[in-house]
Amino acid sequence: MIKNIIFDLGGVILNLDQERTFRAFKKLGADLDDLNAQSTVFKDFETGKVDADYFIHFLKSALKGSVETSQILHAWNAMLLDLPKHRVDLINSLKSNYKIFLFSNTNTIHMDEIFKYTDEHLGKGVFSNLFDKIYLSYEMGLRKPNPDSFHMLMKDAGLKGFETVFIDDSKINNKGAQEAGLHTIWAKEPFDTWAIKEIQAIKSLQMN
Repeated sequence: MIKNIIFDLGGVILNLDQERTFRAFKKLGADLDDLNAQSTVFKDFETGKVDADYFIHFLKSALKGSVETSQILHAWNAMLLDLPKHRVDLINSLKSNYKIFLFSNTNTIHMDEIFKYTDEHLGKGVFSNLFDKIYLSYEMGLRKPNPDSFHMLMKDAGLKGFETVFIDDSKINNKGAQEAGLHTIWAKEPFDTWAIKEIQAIKSLQMN
Protein backbone atom coordinates (compact mmCIF):
# COMPACT_ATOMS: atom_id res chain seq x y z
CA MET A 1 0.00 0.00 0.00
CA ILE A 2 1.08 3.57 -0.64
CA LYS A 3 2.42 5.12 2.55
CA ASN A 4 4.64 7.95 1.25
CA ILE A 5 4.34 10.82 -1.22
CA ILE A 6 7.37 12.69 -2.58
CA PHE A 7 6.59 16.02 -4.22
CA ASP A 8 8.61 18.00 -6.71
CA LEU A 9 8.52 21.73 -5.94
CA GLY A 10 8.47 23.99 -9.02
CA GLY A 11 5.51 23.41 -11.30
CA VAL A 12 3.88 21.03 -8.81
CA ILE A 13 3.59 22.87 -5.49
CA LEU A 14 5.05 26.25 -6.41
CA ASN A 15 3.83 27.99 -9.54
CA LEU A 16 6.74 28.54 -11.91
CA ASP A 17 7.46 30.33 -15.19
CA GLN A 18 11.04 29.67 -16.28
CA GLU A 19 10.65 31.83 -19.38
CA ARG A 20 10.45 34.90 -17.15
CA THR A 21 14.04 34.30 -16.07
CA PHE A 22 15.23 33.66 -19.63
CA ARG A 23 13.60 36.92 -20.75
CA ALA A 24 15.00 38.84 -17.78
CA PHE A 25 18.55 37.76 -18.58
CA LYS A 26 18.14 38.56 -22.26
CA LYS A 27 17.25 42.10 -21.22
CA LEU A 28 20.49 42.17 -19.24
CA GLY A 29 22.41 40.91 -22.27
CA ALA A 30 22.86 37.17 -21.58
CA ASP A 31 21.39 34.08 -23.23
CA LEU A 32 21.08 31.40 -20.53
CA ASP A 33 20.79 28.60 -23.09
CA ASP A 34 24.14 29.62 -24.59
CA LEU A 35 25.77 29.95 -21.18
CA ASN A 36 24.47 26.54 -20.12
CA ALA A 37 25.86 24.98 -23.28
CA GLN A 38 29.28 26.54 -22.62
CA SER A 39 29.61 25.80 -18.90
CA THR A 40 28.64 23.30 -16.19
CA VAL A 41 28.08 26.10 -13.69
CA PHE A 42 24.27 25.73 -13.64
CA LYS A 43 24.50 22.00 -12.92
CA ASP A 44 27.32 22.63 -10.44
CA PHE A 45 25.20 25.22 -8.61
CA GLU A 46 22.29 22.76 -8.34
CA THR A 47 24.53 20.02 -6.99
CA GLY A 48 26.39 22.19 -4.48
CA LYS A 49 29.74 22.12 -6.25
CA VAL A 50 29.78 25.93 -6.41
CA ASP A 51 28.16 28.44 -4.08
CA ALA A 52 25.99 31.50 -4.75
CA ASP A 53 28.94 33.91 -4.76
CA TYR A 54 30.70 31.88 -7.46
CA PHE A 55 27.48 31.62 -9.49
CA ILE A 56 26.83 35.35 -9.32
CA HIS A 57 30.47 36.09 -10.23
CA PHE A 58 30.12 33.79 -13.26
CA LEU A 59 27.03 35.65 -14.47
CA LYS A 60 28.64 39.04 -13.85
CA SER A 61 31.64 37.96 -15.93
CA ALA A 62 29.35 36.78 -18.73
CA LEU A 63 27.67 40.18 -18.64
CA LYS A 64 31.07 41.97 -18.69
CA GLY A 65 30.50 43.35 -15.21
CA SER A 66 27.76 45.65 -16.48
CA VAL A 67 25.11 44.67 -13.91
CA GLU A 68 24.68 44.74 -10.15
CA THR A 69 24.22 41.68 -7.96
CA SER A 70 20.67 42.83 -7.18
CA GLN A 71 19.80 42.76 -10.90
CA ILE A 72 21.13 39.22 -11.26
CA LEU A 73 19.20 38.03 -8.21
CA HIS A 74 16.01 39.68 -9.49
CA ALA A 75 16.40 38.06 -12.93
CA TRP A 76 17.31 34.64 -11.50
CA ASN A 77 14.29 34.66 -9.17
CA ALA A 78 11.88 35.97 -11.80
CA MET A 79 10.69 32.42 -12.56
CA LEU A 80 9.36 31.96 -9.01
CA LEU A 81 5.67 32.80 -8.79
CA ASP A 82 3.19 32.01 -6.00
CA LEU A 83 2.15 29.10 -3.80
CA PRO A 84 -1.63 29.18 -3.34
CA LYS A 85 -2.87 28.48 0.20
CA HIS A 86 -5.43 25.92 -0.99
CA ARG A 87 -2.50 23.80 -2.23
CA VAL A 88 -0.89 23.96 1.21
CA ASP A 89 -4.21 22.97 2.83
CA LEU A 90 -4.57 20.03 0.43
CA ILE A 91 -1.08 18.73 1.24
CA ASN A 92 -1.79 19.12 4.96
CA SER A 93 -4.93 17.03 4.52
CA LEU A 94 -2.78 14.13 3.30
CA LYS A 95 -0.50 14.05 6.34
CA SER A 96 -2.85 11.89 8.43
CA ASN A 97 -2.50 9.05 5.89
CA TYR A 98 0.92 9.55 4.31
CA LYS A 99 4.43 10.63 5.08
CA ILE A 100 5.12 13.69 2.91
CA PHE A 101 8.50 14.60 1.41
CA LEU A 102 9.88 17.23 -0.96
CA PHE A 103 12.62 16.56 -3.53
CA SER A 104 13.71 19.48 -5.69
CA ASN A 105 16.47 20.21 -8.17
CA THR A 106 17.24 23.70 -6.96
CA ASN A 107 19.85 26.09 -5.60
CA THR A 108 20.52 28.27 -2.59
CA ILE A 109 19.35 31.52 -4.20
CA HIS A 110 15.97 30.12 -5.17
CA MET A 111 15.41 28.40 -1.84
CA ASP A 112 16.30 31.55 0.11
CA GLU A 113 13.67 33.41 -1.92
CA ILE A 114 11.08 30.63 -1.53
CA PHE A 115 11.51 30.42 2.24
CA LYS A 116 11.27 34.22 2.44
CA TYR A 117 8.11 34.28 0.30
CA THR A 118 6.38 31.42 2.14
CA ASP A 119 7.20 32.83 5.57
CA GLU A 120 5.69 36.17 4.53
CA HIS A 121 2.60 34.85 2.71
CA LEU A 122 1.77 31.58 4.46
CA GLY A 123 3.20 32.10 7.94
CA LYS A 124 6.63 31.47 9.42
CA GLY A 125 7.62 27.82 9.13
CA VAL A 126 4.36 26.73 7.44
CA PHE A 127 6.10 25.60 4.27
CA SER A 128 8.81 23.58 6.00
CA ASN A 129 6.25 21.94 8.29
CA LEU A 130 4.37 20.54 5.30
CA PHE A 131 7.02 17.86 4.94
CA ASP A 132 8.50 15.08 7.04
CA LYS A 133 11.78 16.03 5.36
CA ILE A 134 12.96 18.28 2.54
CA TYR A 135 15.57 16.99 0.08
CA LEU A 136 17.39 19.56 -2.08
CA SER A 137 19.79 18.69 -4.88
CA TYR A 138 22.49 21.15 -3.77
CA GLU A 139 22.58 19.55 -0.33
CA MET A 140 22.53 15.99 -1.68
CA GLY A 141 25.14 16.52 -4.40
CA LEU A 142 22.84 14.72 -6.84
CA ARG A 143 20.02 15.79 -9.14
CA LYS A 144 16.96 14.15 -10.62
CA PRO A 145 16.60 12.14 -12.84
CA ASN A 146 19.66 10.24 -11.60
CA PRO A 147 18.22 7.06 -9.99
CA ASP A 148 20.98 7.27 -7.37
CA SER A 149 19.39 10.47 -6.07
CA PHE A 150 16.15 8.60 -5.37
CA HIS A 151 18.03 5.70 -3.79
CA MET A 152 19.81 8.20 -1.53
CA LEU A 153 16.51 9.78 -0.48
CA MET A 154 14.81 6.43 0.17
CA LYS A 155 17.74 5.13 2.21
CA ASP A 156 17.87 8.28 4.32
CA ALA A 157 14.10 8.37 4.92
CA GLY A 158 13.71 4.60 5.27
CA LEU A 159 11.25 4.33 2.37
CA LYS A 160 10.35 1.40 0.15
CA GLY A 161 9.77 2.17 -3.52
CA PHE A 162 6.55 0.16 -3.85
CA GLU A 163 5.07 2.11 -0.93
CA THR A 164 6.00 5.49 -2.38
CA VAL A 165 4.55 7.82 -5.04
CA PHE A 166 6.67 10.53 -6.66
CA ILE A 167 4.90 13.49 -8.30
CA ASP A 168 6.83 15.61 -10.80
CA ASP A 169 6.01 17.73 -13.85
CA SER A 170 9.03 16.30 -15.71
CA LYS A 171 8.59 12.97 -17.49
CA ILE A 172 12.38 12.54 -17.48
CA ASN A 173 12.50 12.90 -13.70
CA ASN A 174 9.65 10.42 -13.35
CA LYS A 175 11.57 7.94 -15.49
CA GLY A 176 14.50 8.16 -13.06
CA ALA A 177 12.14 7.56 -10.16
CA GLN A 178 10.62 4.55 -11.90
CA GLU A 179 14.09 3.11 -12.46
CA ALA A 180 14.64 3.45 -8.70
CA GLY A 181 11.44 1.49 -8.04
CA LEU A 182 8.95 4.24 -7.18
CA HIS A 183 5.42 4.75 -8.45
CA THR A 184 5.12 8.04 -10.35
CA ILE A 185 2.49 10.57 -11.32
CA TRP A 186 3.16 13.07 -14.07
CA ALA A 187 1.89 16.50 -13.03
CA LYS A 188 0.71 17.98 -16.31
CA GLU A 189 -0.71 20.73 -14.13
CA PRO A 190 0.05 21.81 -10.55
CA PHE A 191 -0.98 19.61 -7.64
CA ASP A 192 -4.69 19.53 -6.87
CA THR A 193 -7.47 17.01 -6.19
CA TRP A 194 -6.78 15.31 -9.55
CA ALA A 195 -3.50 13.96 -8.14
CA ILE A 196 -5.20 12.53 -5.05
CA LYS A 197 -7.49 10.55 -7.37
CA GLU A 198 -4.42 9.21 -9.18
CA ILE A 199 -2.85 8.16 -5.88
CA GLN A 200 -6.08 6.36 -5.00
CA ALA A 201 -6.01 4.65 -8.41
CA ILE A 202 -2.50 3.32 -7.73
CA LYS A 203 -3.64 2.03 -4.33
CA SER A 204 -6.65 0.31 -5.94
CA LEU A 205 -4.38 -1.44 -8.44
CA GLN A 206 -2.22 -2.70 -5.59
CA MET A 207 -5.26 -4.21 -3.87
CA ASN A 208 -6.39 -6.13 -6.97
